[in-house]
Amino acid sequence: MFNLKDPKYYINRELSWLKFNTRVLNQAQNTTLPPLERLKFLAIYGTNLDEFYMIRVAGLKKLYSAGMIEIGADHLTPSQQLDDIRSHLSKEKDIVEQTFFEIKKALQAKRLYFREYHRLTPAQKDKLYEYFLENIYPVIIPIAIDGTHPFPHFNNLSFGLIVKLRDNETSEEKYGMVRIPRVLPRYIEVSKGSYIPIEVIVAHHISDLFVHHKLEKWAPFRVTRNADIAIQEEEADDFMEIMEEGLKLRRRGELVRLEVGNRADDELLTFFIKHAKIDKEDVYIYDMLLNMGSFWQIVGDKNFAHLVVPPYNPKKLPPFASKDNIFEILDNQDVLLYHPYESFEPVVDFIKNAAADSSVVAIRMTLYRAGSNSPIIKALMDASESGKQVTVMVELKARFDEENNLVWARALESVGAHVIYGIPGFKVHAKAALVIKKVGNGLKQYAHLATGNYNPGTAKIYTDVSLFSSNEKITKDVTKFFHFLTGFSKRAKLDTLMMSPTQIKPKILEMIKNEIEYKDQGYIILKANSLVDEDVIRALYKASMAGVKIDIILRGICALKPKIAGVSENIRVISILGKYLEHARIYYFKNDPIQMYISSADLMPRNLVRRLELMTPIEDKVLSDKLYQILTMQISDNVLAYELIDTGDYVKVEIDKTRVINNHQMLEDHANKVSKAFKKESQSYIQELSNRLFKES
Repeated sequence: MFNLKDPKYYINRELSWLKFNTRVLNQAQNTTLPPLERLKFLAIYGTNLDEFYMIRVAGLKKLYSAGMIEIGADHLTPSQQLDDIRSHLSKEKDIVEQTFFEIKKALQAKRLYFREYHRLTPAQKDKLYEYFLENIYPVIIPIAIDGTHPFPHFNNLSFGLIVKLRDNETSEEKYGMVRIPRVLPRYIEVSKGSYIPIEVIVAHHISDLFVHHKLEKWAPFRVTRNADIAIQEEEADDFMEIMEEGLKLRRRGELVRLEVGNRADDELLTFFIKHAKIDKEDVYIYDMLLNMGSFWQIVGDKNFAHLVVPPYNPKKLPPFASKDNIFEILDNQDVLLYHPYESFEPVVDFIKNAAADSSVVAIRMTLYRAGSNSPIIKALMDASESGKQVTVMVELKARFDEENNLVWARALESVGAHVIYGIPGFKVHAKAALVIKKVGNGLKQYAHLATGNYNPGTAKIYTDVSLFSSNEKITKDVTKFFHFLTGFSKRAKLDTLMMSPTQIKPKILEMIKNEIEYKDQGYIILKANSLVDEDVIRALYKASMAGVKIDIILRGICALKPKIAGVSENIRVISILGKYLEHARIYYFKNDPIQMYISSADLMPRNLVRRLELMTPIEDKVLSDKLYQILTMQISDNVLAYELIDTGDYVKVEIDKTRVINNHQMLEDHANKVSKAFKKESQSYIQELSNRLFKES
């Protein structure tokens, strides 16, 4: 008998996340990619790591300070996890640096350079000094540190220089710092394709900042602070006000990481560590440039666009490719889109057309991450100004999008929209929109349900599923859902859709249990971002032990250990990394009457227990088959897939040269084929081709 609560059957979630970021780093090491594409993945690796420290490491430090012993199915203490994280990142730092220098060399071969100051011509140095005086000098802040000038506070992700100076008159040694604001570019272009880091320019003109002082030593630094906002909503009279206060506190959170350039000797380091009050274990000295996220500036150089993978132009496919009214199309059929291969434009059109349609009386919508310059919010504002009833649930606790969402919330309120600012105790992570239209003497409703955010920008690089429907079973539940949001019934239940925290997890556990009854005829496919929930993992172990075949496609964290003899030998876990960020949540249960579901919820306690999420059954056979083909294609991928082994490590799936399967490429090719066929083939052929996908390949 196996004890399925034994910690040996679980992978630590933080270490699993680090392995995910290692797979991102592997993309940066992939020499088959153009060099700027590789640099892009290094930028993603860096920004991912920033967030990991701001949230996860900061949280572990708080748990450690609070004396917590065990936190999770793997039973690792916060102290053990912090040690493991530091060990992993210390070893990986060498790989990161080596990767950067390899990419730097590859870029040089393409005439794109990170320049060193001593290699510049006198004319270039003069040009940079002029730039310094006009654009940098007025903005940067020199800070003296002595008895009358205390060590300064640096906000989260602050970047600057620590300097040791010598007074020209007294020869006294002094310390100072230079704060370099984020409004300044990280790299200054000396000439076409030649960049020099801003800190190098500042260091070479330090005497303009600290007059009558000579520079002895200097090093760049960057600080990371706790950026998690904890809000006691029930105590807040004005939720927007306390959210704004939380954003200010984020900038002043506890210091959790210090990155320093390799110019820092023991003297500079000792001075900084002593005054900053940070653990030595959380200080990372880099031989490479600090702030990998800043590489986006270089990646975005239009003169070198040929050094990145060409962006794909998403296709508007049937039935939305026609000029027919979107609501008339939905009167006759449900439509399911798989972004970014199928354009996000119909989602924007859904709201725009509703705003412009005089027979539409109301629009309701959830907004989690809408992005900046959102055409959807502009359409909602137009609808409200034209007299339509507009109700928008703006989730102010959408991490790192809070400031954007505050702006949108105020803008919507200013034109008379009814704005809801979250639900006390829960994040609203569901993706839903509802349009209510006058038809004859009655009303008709149209719904959009999705796995991803209403953000046209990220919709070009995230894979997600959109469902449009006028099916009354669905639209009635969406209406009920919005009533729950505006009322008090957060624990109420829906009839066709499922809502967390009350319905999604019980339904998933029920469907897993149902597959167990079919033993080796049972089959489960789960596609999500992360799998952490212990109850779901134990249910999957039991299903595997009963003979059920289970395929799991996870982008990020997986706490389940596959291929353990007698426990999880029937479970295969893969992760897909490539051109697009896998974001869709699709759940398939072979012997369930409906079989296929899409959801905004990952398989994590935060989604299943602490958030309001939606899971939607896909009852239409054609649409269900389309999703099954996508899942089958991804399971078969042998170009972008990594497979999880029982040690918690991932190994690259071996390419079968007789049948190379790159699901990102195949889905692009399929969308292109359907788009071309639309111009010359019959509607019936196009519809059949549109739904064929992997079967054709």
